[in-house]
Amino acid sequence: MAEIEQRIGGVPTLDEKDYDILRLLQRNAKLTVRDIAQRVHLSPTPTHERIKRLEQTGVIKQYAALLDNRKLNRKLMVLCLVSLKEHDKQTAHEFVRGIVAFKEVVECFNIAGEYDFMLKIITENMETYHDFFINYLGEVKGIGKAQSVFVMDIIKDTHELIP
Repeated sequence: MAEIEQRIGGVPTLDEKDYDILRLLQRNAKLTVRDIAQRVHLSPTPTHERIKRLEQTGVIKQYAALLDNRKLNRKLMVLCLVSLKEHDKQTAHEFVRGIVAFKEVVECFNIAGEYDFMLKIITENMETYHDFFINYLGEVKGIGKAQSVFVMDIIKDTHELIP
C-alpha cells in the first residue's frame, strides 16, 4: 500500500521505528547501520531495509555534510526579496534559469505576497555582495524590484524535522 501511495504522490506510511531511524540520521548521517540498529532495537538487516525504503520513497533526499560558511570565508548572509516585472510563465522561467546558475544563491523560494521570490545569498563580505548584486543579479532578466535584508545574527539554524 505504501508503494502505491508513493507512486501517486502520497506520503509513505511511517511507524515509530522509522521515525527513530530518521531522528538518528538527521543528527548524524555517518552512523553505521549496526549503530542505528542497536539504538532502535532492531537487527541490522531490517534496519538496512527500512533505510533503503526511506531513501527509495524520497523521505531521505540525500546525505550531506553541513558546512560552516564563516569558516569558509563566506561571512555575509543576505535574504534578497525579488519582485518580477511581469507575472507570466516566460518571465518566471527566465528568472529561475538565471538564479540557479549563481553559486552565491544557496536557496531560492517562490513566495506569496508583495515579493515573488526570496533568495538566500552567502558571500565573503559587503563588497562581494555589492559586486554580485550589481553585476550578476542586476543582469537577470525579469527582475522588477529587489530588496536586500542583511542577516545580523542567526538565532536558530537546524535541519532537524523530527525532534
